Amino acid sequence: MNAPKLLSTPGADAYAYPLLIRHLLANVADQSEAEIVSGDRRLTYRDFVDRVTRLATLLAARGVRAGDTVAVMDWDSHRYLECYFAIPMMGAILQTVNVRLSPDQIAFTLRQSGATFLLHHADFAPLCAQLLPDLPQIGGVIVMEGQGNGYEALISTTPSDFAFADFDENAIATTFHTTGTTGDPKQVFFSHRQLVLHTITLAATLANQPDGQGLRRTNVYMPMTPMFHVHAWGMPYAATMLGVKQVYPGRYDPAALLALKRREGADFSHCVPTILRMLLDANVASGESLSPWTVVIGGAPLPVALAQEADAAGIATLVGYGMSETGPIITLARGTDRDVAGRCRAGFPAILVQARIDTDHGGELLLRAPWLTQGYATQPDSDALWADGWMHTGDVGAVDPDGALRIVDRLKDVIKTGGEWVSSIDLEDLLVAQPGIAEAAVVGMPDAKWGERPVAFLVAGQGAQPPQPDQLCAALQQHVASGRISRYAIPERLLTLEALPRTSVGKIDKKALRAMLA
Repeated sequence: MNAPKLLSTPGADAYAYPLLIRHLLANVADQSEAEIVSGDRRLTYRDFVDRVTRLATLLAARGVRAGDTVAVMDWDSHRYLECYFAIPMMGAILQTVNVRLSPDQIAFTLRQSGATFLLHHADFAPLCAQLLPDLPQIGGVIVMEGQGNGYEALISTTPSDFAFADFDENAIATTFHTTGTTGDPKQVFFSHRQLVLHTITLAATLANQPDGQGLRRTNVYMPMTPMFHVHAWGMPYAATMLGVKQVYPGRYDPAALLALKRREGADFSHCVPTILRMLLDANVASGESLSPWTVVIGGAPLPVALAQEADAAGIATLVGYGMSETGPIITLARGTDRDVAGRCRAGFPAILVQARIDTDHGGELLLRAPWLTQGYATQPDSDALWADGWMHTGDVGAVDPDGALRIVDRLKDVIKTGGEWVSSIDLEDLLVAQPGIAEAAVVGMPDAKWGERPVAFLVAGQGAQPPQPDQLCAALQQHVASGRISRYAIPERLLTLEALPRTSVGKIDKKALRAMLA
């Protein structure tokens, strides 16, 4: 077979145009009249681009050079958004620090990333004072809020004269650590090329959604996923490239989020199911409709009952699927207003995504896309992640006749009992649909006779009485009779908790639940 023909040699003055994060800002200052709202600040996009340049000038004056890693610890704000751009644009590497990790884990991530400079909110000053003596490689610190020599004072007095240059698009732009429930966090990396392709794909995928389920220039974007978590799902890059109005809420308080949504007209957000639950509970007192508000749900399965409750309150929910290693967008659900269950599936693969189900190895979902991380900081883990040239997600998937992907369960969470596989996700969805149950989590408990038996942990709804086990089992028996679940799926035990244990990014910590059983 002949090799494909390549382009002829370009002219001496031809511009190669590398895919760099700075090019996402190419036209936005001239074309967008929207604002970026954060705390008491309202910035035009021209203000924002100017401040990005000032931040790069400031960091360069403090000794930051291309290839250095700059760590950031802040709440969701205009400052964080400026770091999203200025740090990688100057050729340095942005490390988004998960501030919900333990102090030891935060120190581990700062040490492993090789961070040499730190920007942190004043709220984290006591923590940083504790950690920095043992992190001698961090040679410079700027406090994000504070009087005198704080971030805002420094930005206002720094000239806007940094000269951004082109460099290899494969240069690392960002790094952060995954938040699994076992072992130390794993460090992943993303290049400029990967993030630009992810941003364009995310914007195009959202533009291809039905009316009321996507993002347009006229929308008002408000994140409700921390900016330290997988680039806030990539949305700040996409929203900035599109020049939409952006509203940054700082710390997440349900009442404050609802007030900000109403005041600023926010109508596009994203969050985990826990935040959605908190918003709905906080809105009960007013009873006001929250429409229009499209909220993409990720990080954990979205129970149909919770999606129906959100619809009734005026929030149109749809699921997006991804992982830390995928940057994260892989799929996005879509459907009619009445097709709530359809919008609770993982959804349809995004543009450029290849997905297949490995039926030879438990139905694991395997992926290819041009923005997936190429590995971890430790090579053995990278080899397992990319075995046979496909990214291994650790999720069991299935494809519906219309081409939409469903996540059946995590490989490690599928329960083998009585010779049959039981999906913890399906069982959790059925439990949450019962009256009085706000949240449910199901894990497998070792059993000498059956191999494993399902155990359900339940959280009662706001103001509801704890559910009665016999009533729940009777309700689940109806699904056995209809063929929805196996008779082996009826839980061995039903335990009520005040709250479910969670990881630092809001996912249910099933390792902790198994430890409770042990």
